[in-house]
Amino acid sequence: MQDLINDIAAAMANAEERGKVADYIPELGHVDPQQFAISLATVDGKVYSAGCATTPFSIQSISKVFTLTIALGQVGDSLWSKVGREPSGDPFNSIVQLEHESGKPRNPFINAGAIAVVDAIMMGHEPKETLGEILSFVRYIADDDSIYFDHAVAASEMAHRDRNASLAHFMKAFGRLRHDVDKVLGTYFHQCAIAMSCEQLAHAGLFLASDGINKPSGIRVVAPQRARRINSLMMMCGHYDASGEFAFRVGLPGKSGVGGGILAIAPGHGSIAVWSPGLDSYGNSLLGTQALEMFVQRTGWSVFGH
Repeated sequence: MQDLINDIAAAMANAEERGKVADYIPELGHVDPQQFAISLATVDGKVYSAGCATTPFSIQSISKVFTLTIALGQVGDSLWSKVGREPSGDPFNSIVQLEHESGKPRNPFINAGAIAVVDAIMMGHEPKETLGEILSFVRYIADDDSIYFDHAVAASEMAHRDRNASLAHFMKAFGRLRHDVDKVLGTYFHQCAIAMSCEQLAHAGLFLASDGINKPSGIRVVAPQRARRINSLMMMCGHYDASGEFAFRVGLPGKSGVGGGILAIAPGHGSIAVWSPGLDSYGNSLLGTQALEMFVQRTGWSVFGH
């Protein structure tokens, strides 16, 4: 397996087309697009890595998997009265469907849906308390207390918040948000600014590869049915309006972030994290997607067959 991971990293190092970094968040625009990392954490406790797999990066929307997990633990299925479970077919920051559907976001992984999830987990608390809970949970499932918020990225997002603020105010106008919009947004931007390496991210996703248990540590994070449902949402909605293409090419539940990371789950096998900052036209890591496609072709790990 290490040979395969090395082969993938070598192939990506030689790739000429590397995508475009997310410079609409200025702090992300400064990241070196030549970087690539891949890490596989298996359910039996092994880790295989190549590239800059210990370099922290802004996980951005991958964090939505973790806040969704927290929200389901806190409020259970009542969450689905606030946010839907359908693919959007529109860009991650689109306002169009909110207009048609009375301010209820299509799914928890588009920006509007993730903002609604943050509102649900705040439970009347201040942003600082909620963020402490989010960071504690991520450190717990990754078994690593060095994971942190990149405050420079969060500040950069806050300074360029107009689009997300529009989504939040629109939902507030329909009575979909309980908390103050600025507090919800401040929490959301910091959540997206969690900095992790591929190795840490692969560890954090392990509970989704084995029915809710982080097998190496023996910790049950969620019930088996809930793990499967989170995976199904990742498969349908984790790559925004390119989710169908990712399912077609890779065939694994996955969640991307505009920081260039992707977390993919191979149920029964392991958790794979890839990172390359350059994005394709849909906002997903160009080389990260290619690396995962190569990985699945070589391993046969797909939810659509053995």
